[in-house]
Amino acid sequence: MTAQFITTPSGERLVVLPESEYNDLVKIADGAMEDASDSAAYARFLAREAAGETEMIPAEIVNRLLAGENPVRVWRSHRGLTVTELADKAGVAQPYLSQIETGKRDGTLETMRRIAAALGVTLDDLAG
Repeated sequence: MTAQFITTPSGERLVVLPESEYNDLVKIADGAMEDASDSAAYARFLAREAAGETEMIPAEIVNRLLAGENPVRVWRSHRGLTVTELADKAGVAQPYLSQIETGKRDGTLETMRRIAAALGVTLDDLAG
């Protein structure tokens, strides 16, 4: 940015800049122009989404997680699986999975890894 600073006789500092740069600033302030770093971040997100590296999570799912509902249960229902289907897919006993979902038991690290893999999420996604 090419700017010139001027101090008035009363001590007020003013900035003089080319009109094109002024117009760009007005566009940014009006929301008509995105910050370059925001645009780059958005482009990276779109590329990751297209490659299947990320997914959009519906607000309903986010709200259930934020409300404190068991993450295993929330992700299982989001994936459209029954308790039996997830248990089979993760290689854990169905009663054990039910106890994890109801909070009666904590899953071991290895069990939680298998559940996370079966759900296509990370261990962090299952941390409650």
